[in-house]
Amino acid sequence: MGNGDSEIDDFGFIKTSKGGGRKQASLFLAENPIPFIIHSRAFLTETDFPKKAIRALGSPGCQPAPPDRNFATNLELNMTPTLFSVSYAGYWGQHRLSVADFLRKAASLGYPAVEIGGKRPHLSTLDYPSEESLTPLRDLARSLNVEIATIAGYTDFTVGAGSPEVPLVEMQVAYVRDLARMARTLGAKIVRVFSGYFTSPTAFHADWTKCVSALQMSAEAAQAFGVTLGLQNHHDVGVSTETFLELFRDVGHPNLKAMFDPWSIGLQGENLYEAGKRMAPLMVQTTLADYVRLDRFAYRQHLVNYERLDPPAVRAVPLGDGFLEMPAFFKGLKEGGFKGYVAYEMCSPLRGGGSETNLDAAARQSLAKIREWSA
Repeated sequence: MGNGDSEIDDFGFIKTSKGGGRKQASLFLAENPIPFIIHSRAFLTETDFPKKAIRALGSPGCQPAPPDRNFATNLELNMTPTLFSVSYAGYWGQHRLSVADFLRKAASLGYPAVEIGGKRPHLSTLDYPSEESLTPLRDLARSLNVEIATIAGYTDFTVGAGSPEVPLVEMQVAYVRDLARMARTLGAKIVRVFSGYFTSPTAFHADWTKCVSALQMSAEAAQAFGVTLGLQNHHDVGVSTETFLELFRDVGHPNLKAMFDPWSIGLQGENLYEAGKRMAPLMVQTTLADYVRLDRFAYRQHLVNYERLDPPAVRAVPLGDGFLEMPAFFKGLKEGGFKGYVAYEMCSPLRGGGSETNLDAAARQSLAKIREWSA
C-alpha cells in the first residue's frame, strides 16, 4: 500500500493495523464503473464522492481493485445485504423469476447485492457455456448497481456410495470449476458449495474423508479463476460449529472460507452469539432464514391421547418473526470482526404462501432487519 499500516486481503478488503477494520467501496466515475478500494479512514458520501474520489486516486489509502471484480455502489459495506435467487426460483411452488427479472427485483427491493443459484432455472452451466452468454447478465447487473456477489453451487460430495464406478466427486469438482469460470465473468467473488450427507451411521470416517478431499480439489479449482470457495454449513458433514471448524482444519486450504449460517445451528440449540463470534474471522458470507416451530403429535386411539413426534416441524417466516436469536448472532459477528455478505433466502414454504406479493413483503422486511442488526 505504501503507507505501512494496511494491506489488501484476498477478498478485496483493506485491512488496517489501527482498529483491525476493513472496508470496500466502488467509485463510479463518468460513464465507466471503476472499482477502487478505500482505506477505512477515507469515508465518502454519495454527495461528495466524485471530488474526493479524484483526490483519493493519488493517496496511499486508495488502490485500484482487480479489474474483474464488480463491487456494489453502496459505500458502507461492513455487512452487505444480499438477496438469494433461490427465493424466486419456484422450487417449493412459489413465484418464479428469470435471472434477469430477479436482478431487477433485487434492485427494486433495495438490495445492493445478490447470490444466484448455480442451476436451473437460474444460472445453469448448460445454459451459459461461454463468456459471451454471460455478458448480458453482467451488464444488466452493473446498470442496476447490483453486485453479483456469490454463485451458489449445489453439491453433495458423499452421494453415490452405491455406484463407486461413477466418478461423482470428479464430476462435481468439474461443476464447481465451471461455476468459478462463470463467477469470474460476472464479477462474483465467491462460489458456494455444500459438504455431504452421511450415507450410513457406520460411514462417518469415510464420508468425512471424502468431503475433505473433494473440498481441497474444489478450492484449488476455484482458485485458478481468482474466486473464493465458500462452504455453507448445510449438509450433515460439518453442520455444527465444532464439526465445521474441524472440517476446515482438515481441509487446510487457504482458498476455502466459511459461509456460516445461524439457522442450522439454531435448530440444533446452539448459542448463536458464541458461534457467530467464534466463526466470524473465517467468514465471507452468512445466509439467513427465520422459522417458527410447529409441534407435531399423532393421535393414539387406544390411549385416547396424543404422542409427541420429534423433531418439530418448522415454517419459514420473514426475518425477525421467528424464534432464532438473530440480534445475538449479529452481536457475535460484529465482535468477531465479520465484514461480508449477509444473504436472505426464502428456500422453503413461507408463511403467507408463494405469491410474488408475499415474497416481496418478506424480502423488504428482512432487508430492514439486516440493516438494523448490522448497524
